[in-house]
Amino acid sequence: MIKLILKIFNMKKLFLILPIISLLFASCVSEVGPPGPPGQDGINILGQIFEAQVSFNSGNNYEVLVDFPSNIDVYDTDVVIAYILSGNDNGVDIWEPLPQTLFFEDGILLYGYNYTYADIAFFLDGTVYLDELQFQFTDNIIFRVAIIPADSAQGLNLDNLDSVMNSLQNQEIIRLN
Repeated sequence: MIKLILKIFNMKKLFLILPIISLLFASCVSEVGPPGPPGQDGINILGQIFEAQVSFNSGNNYEVLVDFPSNIDVYDTDVVIAYILSGNDNGVDIWEPLPQTLFFEDGILLYGYNYTYADIAFFLDGTVYLDELQFQFTDNIIFRVAIIPADSAQGLNLDNLDSVMNSLQNQEIIRLN
């Protein structure tokens, strides 16, 4: 029993001495050291937009692969959204998000895309005969691709290209062709 009382007494002393020692170490002040060497340049996490013009035909199996520009890094957390130029209204371009579906009397045409961290593939699909499409549906189709950091994409209306562009600090559009 006496050993237990001694242990408790020593513990109480320890709990009293510990805050005093902590205060002594916390109140020590030393001189500020010299500044460290400059760091490396950071990466672009502002988001980027680029534009590509493509043509679909039976020779490319109605699919066109476009490499991301070399000055754009795409990370696994980035959001990649593609838009198609669908028209013009009084000098203002009309951009529609992909996938985009068009309905014809003889079937459906779909403009779609998929991507990796190095490229994006645009393709045509549907129930229409792709070989019989008029040139305005296959030739010189303009797409815009927005690559947005995931944190920046939260709460953003990704269906609206103007909304996406206004959210980016760098609104320069890289035109590939």
